[in-house]
Amino acid sequence: MISSFFSKAKPIHFVVVSTLLMIAFISTKVFKTTVAYNALNVGKQIVLFGVCIFSVFVFDFLSGKNDLTKSNSYKILFFSLFMVMMPQTFINSKILVANLFILFALRRIISIRTKKQINKKVFDAAFWISLATLLCFWSSLFYILIFAALLLFTVADVKNWIIPFIGILTVGVISICYLLLTNTDIISYFSNINTDISFDFSMLNETQIVLSSTVILSYFVWAVFFYIINIKTKSKSYKPSYLLILLAAIIAVTIIIISPQKTGAEFIFLFAPLSIIMASYFEIVKEKWFKEALIWILILVPIINLLL
Repeated sequence: MISSFFSKAKPIHFVVVSTLLMIAFISTKVFKTTVAYNALNVGKQIVLFGVCIFSVFVFDFLSGKNDLTKSNSYKILFFSLFMVMMPQTFINSKILVANLFILFALRRIISIRTKKQINKKVFDAAFWISLATLLCFWSSLFYILIFAALLLFTVADVKNWIIPFIGILTVGVISICYLLLTNTDIISYFSNINTDISFDFSMLNETQIVLSSTVILSYFVWAVFFYIINIKTKSKSYKPSYLLILLAAIIAVTIIIISPQKTGAEFIFLFAPLSIIMASYFEIVKEKWFKEALIWILILVPIINLLL
C-alpha cells in the first residue's frame, strides 16, 4: 500500500519521487512544447529539472527541520504528485525558479522560531523573496510572511522590522548594477514587469487544468479544516509555525486568483504549504483505505488527463 510505504521517511522515497518527476518532466517537454532541442536547450532543461529535484530536497528540509510534520515522506509525495498533476509548472521556468526562492525564504522565516540570528534570517528571507519578485511580481505577497513571523514569534526589536527593507534594497541595487553592466534600459526593464491584477480565468479553461485545479483546491478546502483544528493541539512554541504555513497557503491561493497570466503554473506556490497541510491530515487519519483513495486520485488524474 502506498500510504504505508511513505509512512516512514526513507532515502528510497527520494528515488521514487525523483523518478516520477523525471518521467513527468520529460513527457511534458516532449508532448507539450515545440522547442528545438539543440545542445544548449537540452542543457537548460537539465538545469530546470535540477531545480525541480532541488526544490523537493529544500522543501523536505524546511518541513523536517522545523517539525512541521512527523517523520514521514507524505509531504514530498504530495509535493511531487501536485507538480505532476499540473505539468504547466515544468514549462514556466521563471515561476519554477521563483518557487525555489520562496522555499528558501520560507525555510528562513519558519526558523525564526528559535530566536537565533533573527536579523540574518529576516534579511535572507527578504532577499530571496525579492529575487522571486523579479521573476514573478505577485510572489512579493510573501513579504507578508516575514512580518507575520515577527509578530507571531513576538520579535519586538525594531531593527528586525526594518531589516526586510534592507534586503529588498540590496536586491534592487544588485539588479540595477547588473542592468547597467549589460547596457539594459533600467526604466524600460522595470516598466515591463507585469504588476496587473486579473480575474479573468478563461485562460484556465482547459480540461486538464480544470480537472487538476479542481482536485487540488478540493484537497485544500478539505484538509485545511482539519489542519486548523489540529493547530490547537500543538504546543505554544510551535503554533506560530503552523499558522505561517496556513498563511502561506492563503497567499498562494491569492496569487492564483489575481495573477494576470493564468497558465496553471502559478499553482506551484500552493504546492509546498498544501503538501504540509495534507501530510498533517494524513497523520491524524486512521482509515488506511481513505488514505489510499486520496493518493490514488492524485496518481490517476494525470493519467486521465493524458487520455482526454
